[in-house]
Amino acid sequence: MINLLGTILAFVIVFGVLVFVHEFGHFFMGKLMGVRIEVFSFGYGKRLFGFRRGYTDYRVSLLPLGGYVKFLGEGVFEPGRRLEPDDFGAKPRWRRFLIIVMGPVMNVLLAVAIVAGINMVGVSVPVYQDQAPDIGWIDAGSPAEKAGLRESDVILAIDGRAVKTWNDVEIAVGTRPERELRLDIRRDGQKMPVSMTTESRTKYDMGYAGFYGKVLTEIRMVTPGSPAERGGLKAGDVILAIDGQPVYFYKFIRTLESHPEVPLQFTVRREGAEKALTVTPRREGKVGKIGVMQAAESKVKKFGFGRALGESYKENKKLVFLVVDFLKNLVTGQTSARQIGGPLEIANFSYAALKMGFIALMSWIALISLQLGILNLFPIPVLDGGQLFVLIIEGIFRRDLGPKARQIWMQIGFVIFVVLIGFVLLNDIVKRLPNGWNSLWPF
Repeated sequence: MINLLGTILAFVIVFGVLVFVHEFGHFFMGKLMGVRIEVFSFGYGKRLFGFRRGYTDYRVSLLPLGGYVKFLGEGVFEPGRRLEPDDFGAKPRWRRFLIIVMGPVMNVLLAVAIVAGINMVGVSVPVYQDQAPDIGWIDAGSPAEKAGLRESDVILAIDGRAVKTWNDVEIAVGTRPERELRLDIRRDGQKMPVSMTTESRTKYDMGYAGFYGKVLTEIRMVTPGSPAERGGLKAGDVILAIDGQPVYFYKFIRTLESHPEVPLQFTVRREGAEKALTVTPRREGKVGKIGVMQAAESKVKKFGFGRALGESYKENKKLVFLVVDFLKNLVTGQTSARQIGGPLEIANFSYAALKMGFIALMSWIALISLQLGILNLFPIPVLDGGQLFVLIIEGIFRRDLGPKARQIWMQIGFVIFVVLIGFVLLNDIVKRLPNGWNSLWPF
């Protein structure tokens, strides 16, 4: 019950912020352009409660799956209808265009503002994500091993697209499950192509390759009286090598477990300087342990206002191209529909982010806000992009569409909208079934 209430609360917070910002964009620009606003609603359907100020009814409606602003004359297709000066249809097309586009623009601006704010406050991120994709570990039996990849191979490109960081690699692989990928790598100074077929992992069909970067281990906590404390290890130490050999994050625990009661020579980095320490793992059962909590090496990203804004712009620009690329691959069948998240998935992730803290929640809101802004620009009739498309067509031909054409366009949009909502809801549900979509097929 607590999880359910927390999930509902998180969903309301996230969607409340997104819907308010989006609809406020329409509202603000509508006021600026002199259009009468009849309704400002959070949610669709039956009015639950609200208040009226001037011409506008500010309300909360039954279905909290979005919201809308209703302008005077919007959606009315009566031929010969007398237009009031503050009627939506009485305004020039460029003004109507600005009113409609301002919703998605506000969502994009919100994403940029949140990420810039986080960059100014400072956030801890794994160091390896910004490093060049130099392979430091390969899982046994993984697609990477089967493809003949080796440690210290450097990944240069995937399917012809250059990858400069491990973050680029994770995105390229993660969005392509069960796909044959062409990797361009550099090995011993020579460039060469490698074909690798990814696997699918998790209920979201995330692509898996089984290679990882040269991720260093950072000690987060040392247990009092443990071998680690006796050997001189401290929280914040970064493990560079054991017995003179580089030991990356994925091999660190294996090395300790395979050397119970054997003195190991640690090389660590502490406050920018290297130190040599001797740590002897104690025997626990058949394995060795030293009494630490470890994680991938991290760093704090923190910038001044100008740099924070610039970094936010670059991060969000990269995400925009990622969203467009994902949708293109989805249409062509190269990306699994299981990677789409509907209201149920958004609610679950929102609750997870809420439990992780304010920064995590704001990061999640920024990500969803950017996606909402981009998706709303697609030319689907009931979305803002559908209305913008009509205005562009009318501008090209210098005449308004007739009432019948507009009604047909909106009816097509309603059908598409219902189908899309039905699909994403069903998609969320089948992810929780044991055999996915096959669970719905009785034969």
